[in-house]
Amino acid sequence: MTFQNTREFARELDSKDTLNHYQQEFIFPKVNDKRVIYFTGNSLGLQPKRTKAYIDEVMNDWAELAVEGHFYAEKPWWDYQERFAEPLSKIVGALPSEVTVMNTLTVNLHLLMVSFYQPTKTRYKIICEEKAFPSDQYMFQSQVNFHGYKPEDAIVEIKRREGEHNIRLEDVLAKIEEVGDELALVLIGGVNYYTGQVFDIKTITAAGQKAGAKVGWDLAHAAGNIKLELHDWNVDFAAWCSYKYMNSGPGNASGCFVHEKHHNSNLPRFAGWWGHNKERRFKMEPTFDPVHGADGWQISNLPVLSLAPYLASVEMFAEVGMDALIAKRDHITSYLEFILHEIDKEVESTFEIITPSNPEERASQLSVFLHGEGRALFDYLMKNGVITDWREPNVIRLAPVPLYCSYEDMYDFGQILKKGILAKKD
Repeated sequence: MTFQNTREFARELDSKDTLNHYQQEFIFPKVNDKRVIYFTGNSLGLQPKRTKAYIDEVMNDWAELAVEGHFYAEKPWWDYQERFAEPLSKIVGALPSEVTVMNTLTVNLHLLMVSFYQPTKTRYKIICEEKAFPSDQYMFQSQVNFHGYKPEDAIVEIKRREGEHNIRLEDVLAKIEEVGDELALVLIGGVNYYTGQVFDIKTITAAGQKAGAKVGWDLAHAAGNIKLELHDWNVDFAAWCSYKYMNSGPGNASGCFVHEKHHNSNLPRFAGWWGHNKERRFKMEPTFDPVHGADGWQISNLPVLSLAPYLASVEMFAEVGMDALIAKRDHITSYLEFILHEIDKEVESTFEIITPSNPEERASQLSVFLHGEGRALFDYLMKNGVITDWREPNVIRLAPVPLYCSYEDMYDFGQILKKGILAKKD
């Protein structure tokens, strides 16, 4: 398709968009009494309107039933998490028994590393990507310290080549082969938070396992955003947050994946009573008997008030389906890319998109290096109704989330961006 930088063309694309009506399902902040253009769903998704009803249901059950809500609520609390198994499994490409919800993201990654990072004297190294999200970096450092190793020796970062913004797949595979028999774990972000690069999960997983390592993935920026086939790709484990592309609310519950090949293993884990045999849980037995499947990694009574908005979200995803989301994601991201290039021609500044141009290596994010511009342009965008994200030294991240961003939003953003740059030059 040949794109055009006109409002009429953008409106025509919206009229043909089968997901366009989902914009009405979300609550948008306002700036200057006008609905914002929201580009930060990669940090915190917008609130779906249906969320309140799910929370109110739990609050009403709590008021009317108190403790009996565990068993007699409309959605009984004691097995509330089981409602996630089917819809979440479709979002991440898993068997229902391979997914669960609990805790928050870094907590879950730590807990999963109890099972999947079992260093020995000779096999103890972890491969991760350079400039991983800081929480992952801190996690790696604390884990290797806990096991008695030095981070500078045990943590191996895959570097970008000089002058390049993204990591080449061939360099990931070469590093795995180089570390070889010393490699205990590969744990990488499925989508790099800074550049928006999508990694080849299938190929990297196979390479890491061939080297004798376990392979896990931080899917914070991937779940609900890219096509995942965790079961078929033979991923050992994964975890993700729910508040970015899945719109469940700030700091909300995390999802976990544990491949079925590990369900009958004797992997170590930190145990708690919510992971105990469901049918015998209230017998208060002294010996831990884990639930079969990913639910057996749960520890504590679940925070049902947090799970309610997450359930609202995954049921919306079940309505839409990942294939439809990804089709619009690719198209609207390409249109945003086109708009940026068109505005670039009309101003003296230069926008360098550091996200891969190959659609197979990107998703709902374009990270843009603003050569010749600074923080003042970001501030202008924010004051004029474009909610975006600033990352040092000079990058804005734009996430045109397909559920609630429109093509006309992309056009309007381009016009506001242009005015912001030209205003500075007047």
